[in-house]
Amino acid sequence: MIRFLDVMISLIGVFFLFPLFILLFIMGLFDTGSPLFFQERVGKNEKAFILVKFRTMKKNSTSVATHLMNINAVTRFGHFLRKSKLDELPQLWNVLRGDMSLVGPRPGLFNQPELISERRACGVYSVRPGITGLSQISGIDMSTPCLIAKTDKRMIDELTLVSYVGILFKTLMGAGSGDRIKAD
Repeated sequence: MIRFLDVMISLIGVFFLFPLFILLFIMGLFDTGSPLFFQERVGKNEKAFILVKFRTMKKNSTSVATHLMNINAVTRFGHFLRKSKLDELPQLWNVLRGDMSLVGPRPGLFNQPELISERRACGVYSVRPGITGLSQISGIDMSTPCLIAKTDKRMIDELTLVSYVGILFKTLMGAGSGDRIKAD
């Protein structure tokens, strides 16, 4: 049932948000010259997949977790995309491909061994990663690997149709602050 909802909501989202996607793509061309960002992430069963987002950082930025990224790497347009969470919009493609769910643990990077280890211990990799999840709407970011893994596990164990819709709704209403970016 969840996969069916993922596909249906993503298709509806792509259809209705396509003009916004095109506008953000064009604005991204002016901002960085390369509006889409592709990055290898840890997926279900620890298999790699390529996550797609709108680029929010300068083109040659180091590929690290957001909480380790320097704030100066984020462009002005990128700050807007991050604050509005519109940088996540292209991930609807990942959902349609089956790499991700709308709701699930946020996919980490392969260069986050502590997070991978904590999630492995909690059995988090038994499900598809998500665009949003309980950790995100609770304001927990990737800088706290143990807490995020335990929160992800709790979400997985307690996920129902009602909680799935609730997490989506809270995300759309702006819950959570996203990953913190360090200042200089």
